Amino acid sequence: MLTLETLFALLFGYLLGSIPFGLVITKAAGTQDIRTIGSQNIGATNVLRTGRKDLAAATLLLDAFKGTVAILIAARWGEGPAMAAALGSFAGHIFPVWLKFKGGKGVATYLGCLLGLYWPAALVFALVWLAVAKVTRYSSLAALVASALAPFAFFATGQGPQGLLAVVLAAMIFFTHRANIARLRAGSESRIGQRS
Repeated sequence: MLTLETLFALLFGYLLGSIPFGLVITKAAGTQDIRTIGSQNIGATNVLRTGRKDLAAATLLLDAFKGTVAILIAARWGEGPAMAAALGSFAGHIFPVWLKFKGGKGVATYLGCLLGLYWPAALVFALVWLAVAKVTRYSSLAALVASALAPFAFFATGQGPQGLLAVVLAAMIFFTHRANIARLRAGSESRIGQRS
């Protein structure tokens, strides 16, 4: 049932998720506008292309934790609002109102949502991402494989609704990575740490 708490959690999650930390951090540090380099994305992988590992790490953590924080706050009202906050924060990161709805690809925020909903699912994601990234050096491929496998952590423990939400978010990640998928197939995708 759609309640006032659920709607508020969705809106709160969206507004928190729409904060473009990658852009804010790099501008504060005096680097070039990350929307003009690499993938022109505001996420941690593109921030890494500036050569600033510290800024990329900060972007990763903040983009993840905005999903986690939204869920933990909304969880006070129940499971439904917590899931709504997860969806809102994820959508906010991808379609931020402050940047004319042109945001990131959602990977870090997806991880943060998993952490807020069920930390073992976040652990599955992180381990798979690290393994695929270490072998291939493709951040995009690691994200795609990890996001596709993480929902099984919910289903394996009988958490069907959360698992379905994770599937929806994973599908959105595949959508935001459609250009990366094309480059992976063409063999022209940038590798981790490669400068623009």
